[in-house]
Amino acid sequence: MAKALFEVECPCCQAILKVDPETRAVIAHTVPVKPPPIEDLAAEVAKLKGEGARREQLFQKQFEAEKTHGKVLEKKFDELFKRAKEDPDQTPRKRDIDLD
Repeated sequence: MAKALFEVECPCCQAILKVDPETRAVIAHTVPVKPPPIEDLAAEVAKLKGEGARREQLFQKQFEAEKTHGKVLEKKFDELFKRAKEDPDQTPRKRDIDLD
């Protein structure tokens, strides 16, 4: 009496393997149909064109922020220096690590 082939799904590629139990060999396999990576080429091209403008906008925003970053740090330093001059007896705050 001939034994029927049984089907096993491959965990890596999801292909269907037909295995003969008597010889323990793969007799046939069926590769699953994969969807195309890009459904609508025109929509993908439009999205990529929009990404360039968005990247440029973000770059300009960061560039402007970087130009003023030095001024912001200078003003913060001046304010802290002014506070230190006004109250020279004030000791620096204790950090958690200094309490040990």
